[in-house]
Amino acid sequence: MKRTRRAGLRLTLTMVGVFLVVAIFTGRLFQLQVVEAPALDKTAAQHQTRTVTTPGTRGSIVDDSGVVLALSVDRYDITVSPAQMIPGYEKTPGDKSSLVPLDSNLKRIARVTGQNWRDLKTVIEANPKSQYANLDKKVTLAILKKIEALKIPGIYPVKDPSRSYPNGAVAGNLVGFVGTDGPQAGLEKEYDACLAQKPGESTYQTAADGYTPIPGSTVKETNPVNGGTLELTIDRDLQYEALQAITAQAKKIGAPWATAVVVRVKDGHLMAVADYPAVDPNNPSATPGKYQGSLAITQRYEPGSTFKGMSAAALIDAGAITPKTEITVPPVLTLPDGGTIKDSFYHGTVHYTTAGVLENSSNIGISILSTKLSAQARHAYMVKFGIGQKTAVNFPGQNAGYLPPLPWDGTTTRTVEFGQGVSATSLQVAQIYETIANHGVREPMTLVAGCTLANGKVVDTPTTAPERVVSAKAADEVRGMLETVVSGGPVGPLLRVPGYRIAAKTGTAQVAAGTGGYGNQVITSVAGMAPAEDPQYVVVVTFGPTTLTTSAVAAPAFTSVMSEVLKKYRVPPSTTPAPYVQTTW
Repeated sequence: MKRTRRAGLRLTLTMVGVFLVVAIFTGRLFQLQVVEAPALDKTAAQHQTRTVTTPGTRGSIVDDSGVVLALSVDRYDITVSPAQMIPGYEKTPGDKSSLVPLDSNLKRIARVTGQNWRDLKTVIEANPKSQYANLDKKVTLAILKKIEALKIPGIYPVKDPSRSYPNGAVAGNLVGFVGTDGPQAGLEKEYDACLAQKPGESTYQTAADGYTPIPGSTVKETNPVNGGTLELTIDRDLQYEALQAITAQAKKIGAPWATAVVVRVKDGHLMAVADYPAVDPNNPSATPGKYQGSLAITQRYEPGSTFKGMSAAALIDAGAITPKTEITVPPVLTLPDGGTIKDSFYHGTVHYTTAGVLENSSNIGISILSTKLSAQARHAYMVKFGIGQKTAVNFPGQNAGYLPPLPWDGTTTRTVEFGQGVSATSLQVAQIYETIANHGVREPMTLVAGCTLANGKVVDTPTTAPERVVSAKAADEVRGMLETVVSGGPVGPLLRVPGYRIAAKTGTAQVAAGTGGYGNQVITSVAGMAPAEDPQYVVVVTFGPTTLTTSAVAAPAFTSVMSEVLKKYRVPPSTTPAPYVQTTW
């Protein structure tokens, strides 16, 4: 009887114990599956879910015929999982019996990438438990394939597009470049909104290594959006020829910088904007920072006598003078405020017409003619020609030049007429001559024709309208007088292109010294159009300060570029001679 009671008690206690254990486990299971389930699910998902950014492709920059000046090429970052590689040994592919030390695998990688394997080991051992480390950046597809052929576990390449400039320094100053922090200069920077890509994302469940995707586990995916194509107006081949011409002449005369601008008259399209020194966007650090943009657009200078064409056009348009207006030009002009004006060449008292003033580039002559129109009226004409304001071209650091505000003092009111005491960029000077060539109508300068986005939409097209600056009569009469510069002026023979009538004006401007006066250095330039009887193109070349004080030093580059333009675009030769224009009386 006692045994029966004891057995029953043990059974009861055992059942109670089992019940308590079951109750505890049931409670814990309830807590895990019901109470803590959301938090645990979230934690598990965080450990098993990986989001990968999928880069898009930055858009290309092309010339007027579609030649690529900038594009994105596929490059790859070689990332690894130290947690998988650091244990020290990996099986050799295909040989389960052989183990390879970590050092050996790193040496195999280094032989492909050209790195020091010890440097790679330092990267791996910096955080042994990490799932991510970067061994190399932006390797080519060829190198990636060689690394993948090693079949070393723990390597996860990541696509990282890189920028390439297949034409190097040709248009490099315009195109700009992209650095590690994004677009740094030129059109790459100005039109980043057009060119920039939008990355996509993929979220998926991973295996225990934290990297390998579980097939079919993608839970979220956003496709990347590629950047647009930026279409320029310039011609790559002409850009190359212009760059060659100014580079050769700049080196010959010792000029530290030079520019060349080619404009199509009918629409203001810039066919070439070349700068020396040229920057290669593939290696921008090889060029000093001050030369990494386009000097033709960003650097202002006192243009000198190329301004005389604009001055004459304003005076004729206002009815103040004609090409035949006669004046007496003394050897030295003394101004009411005591200042003096001289010409760049010695002469006695001479009798010039307006045409003679331009042909001989007389500072004194244009100063005398300017007195026939008020300073306020002449200032207004300069504003209409675009002086003192940026052109329609969108470019980082574009310079507006400098037009002195009214009232002008006694010296300034004379010197601005021959480009002294006022400043402009090469692009602004080209705009003046494009206006004269276009019968007095200023077509806004255009460098970018538009941007075609990935969805086919075209944006960034020019929106500005042409503006009449002077009458067709005034512009055409100035054009005729500029022909005399080439046909009869002292530098004329150097500006001629066989078979074509050329209208042009030279400029030799003193460079302002730090003392407030002028030094012995000059900036030389030539601005001209062809064929003179029906201008199709304007060419402006400018050379940075030299001690060669004659505009003849810029002439070879002008004729070289103009000859290439006329040949490339198959402009028919002139069939009639230049008309006679009276230059003296």
